[in-house]
Amino acid sequence: MVISSKGRYALRVMVDLAEHGGDGYVSMRDVARRQEISDKYAGQIMTLLSRAGLVDGVTGKGGGYRLTRRPEEYPLGEILRLTEGSLAPVACLEEGAHPCDRAARCRTLPVWNRLGQLIGDYLDSVTLRDLGLYEALSQRGTVYWHWQQPGPETLAQAAKAQVYLTSVNALAETG
Repeated sequence: MVISSKGRYALRVMVDLAEHGGDGYVSMRDVARRQEISDKYAGQIMTLLSRAGLVDGVTGKGGGYRLTRRPEEYPLGEILRLTEGSLAPVACLEEGAHPCDRAARCRTLPVWNRLGQLIGDYLDSVTLRDLGLYEALSQRGTVYWHWQQPGPETLAQAAKAQVYLTSVNALAETG
């Protein structure tokens, strides 16, 4: 699975709106400039996000775009499923895929199912707020990644290793 430029840019656009929106609208041109995206491509992304109800747009003087919810109410998985259509690691698991003749005897299918579940669960656990906090802290030089490793008892436990932003969690608890 490779996330397209549309998916990556949509996340950047949404984080930008979260950071610069406040209670008002943010000009698409300003977002595009800050995120180094062409106006045309930013417009396509905004249209997609607007049609899905993730952002609200107003035309004219003082117009632009804003989030329709608080940043912590936007899981990254929701945004990426919109832009990518699927987060399935293999084609046979994509929604609407033709059933594979080998599915009943496929030895790798359980691996792909579990990987898809892990990817979905992880992306649904990270929000725009998390990305905004990470950015704010990294600009101050206080963010570092911390791996919490599970015990070596089983491969299933090892697959559940999760990345935590220690500083983000500390800031979230105090903020």
